[in-house]
Amino acid sequence: MTYILLTAIIGIIVGIVITITYVNFKLKKINHLLKNSQKEADDIITHSKKEAESIKKEFLLEAKEEWYKTKKQSEKEINERKNELRAQEKKFTERLSNLDKRLDSLDKKESILQEMDKNNKDNEKRIEKMRTEVDVLIKNQKDKLAEIARLTQEEAVNIMMTELKETARNRAANDVRQIVEQAKSDATKKVASILSTAIQRMAVDHSSESTVSVVSLQSDEMKGRIIGREGRNIRAFEKASGVDLIVDDTPEAVVLSCFDPVRREIARLSLEKLILDGRIHPGRIEEVVIRTKKEMDETLVKIGEQACLDTNIHNISPNIIKLLGRLHYRTSYGQNVLQHSIETAWICGIMAAEIGIDQEIARRAGLLHDLGKAVDHEFDGSHAALGANIAKKNGESQIIVNAIAAHHEEVQPESVYAALAQASDAISGSRPGARREMLETYMQRLEKLEEIANSIEGVSKTYAIQAGREIRIIVDPVLVDDNQTVYIANDIAETIEKEMQYPGQIKVTVIRETRQMAVAK
Repeated sequence: MTYILLTAIIGIIVGIVITITYVNFKLKKINHLLKNSQKEADDIITHSKKEAESIKKEFLLEAKEEWYKTKKQSEKEINERKNELRAQEKKFTERLSNLDKRLDSLDKKESILQEMDKNNKDNEKRIEKMRTEVDVLIKNQKDKLAEIARLTQEEAVNIMMTELKETARNRAANDVRQIVEQAKSDATKKVASILSTAIQRMAVDHSSESTVSVVSLQSDEMKGRIIGREGRNIRAFEKASGVDLIVDDTPEAVVLSCFDPVRREIARLSLEKLILDGRIHPGRIEEVVIRTKKEMDETLVKIGEQACLDTNIHNISPNIIKLLGRLHYRTSYGQNVLQHSIETAWICGIMAAEIGIDQEIARRAGLLHDLGKAVDHEFDGSHAALGANIAKKNGESQIIVNAIAAHHEEVQPESVYAALAQASDAISGSRPGARREMLETYMQRLEKLEEIANSIEGVSKTYAIQAGREIRIIVDPVLVDDNQTVYIANDIAETIEKEMQYPGQIKVTVIRETRQMAVAK
């Protein structure tokens, strides 16, 4: 028992010693750690102070540099401002010196003006005195003239004013007539210039409309066969037909371009035959084109003969019949020329029947009046002159030749048939719908023409005739004299030019007619 207690006590003592030893060891370690922490803290504080000092120095340097820059900028601006002030001061000094000089000059001018004013006043007094003397002389002369003429001053003045007005009006009318005559003499040159400009502006649209034909293809593969190896087929076709063949990106179509409508039609028919046959090579192309030309000649004759049958005209030269067939492929302002010629022939025949002259001659003149349009792209000259030459060479009578040549007033008409052909041509070409002009537009133009004419004082009646190509104005003879008709015609023509748009020309005719009536009882 005692041994156990001793052992326990020794164990307790050993435990206490170990515990004290362990605690001391920990305390030493803690103290060591505290010393290290204190040292690290001191190092951090020292480093922080050094960094703060460095930052402070850098900030001070930057602040000094900024201040220095600001100072230099301020000094520069101050110097610039001083220079500007010096320059302005110099300008002000120069202006002051100039003002002083101008003041001196103005003082001199003022003294000169005062002298001139004084002289003017003296002159005015002398002039007033002279006016008084002149008035007295004029009064004496008027009194003497009144005694001699036995007229009062007012009556004499009225007579002089009336005579002066009449003289001035007559001179003005003569001047206007001379100007009109001069304008007519210069009209040919001016018209040529205007027409050339219009043709140049409209050439593209007109060419694309009347000189091109489109041929449809079954597929785009046919384009390669038409062109041929290295383009030999297309060259052979263009050489044989005389027509430009255009192969572009248009799907399943090619374009034929030529100014000769018959040649273009031959090329179109030939190409369609070649496409349908499928054998396309230079030899075959020449064969088909030659055969198509022969067929076209026969077709032209048939068309011409049918036109003669339709108009009941006989004994016409085969050459003329063939040319009539060519007119079937010619258009004018969108109107088929052959159909226009047939229509003109019947209108001409109807009017001939109304006035009791030969209808067949009238129809013949109407049918052949545009014959020259079949060859006007091959020869120089107007189609009227070309048509007259062709008719003369092919045995037509002088009446028909003159009617063809005069239907556009290029020569004087020699018979009533020429006048009928001219009138029929105008009716057929200018009727509503004949040349792509709507009836509504046609009526609006006629109404506008009459409205412009009726707005003039002294106009009693207005008639728009020849499909709006001419307007005739009847004036009141009491309100308007012969000289005023010139002014009215010119005023209406100028107003039409400013306010209206129309093809060609509009002729303005002013008519003044005096009628006196009496009744015998």
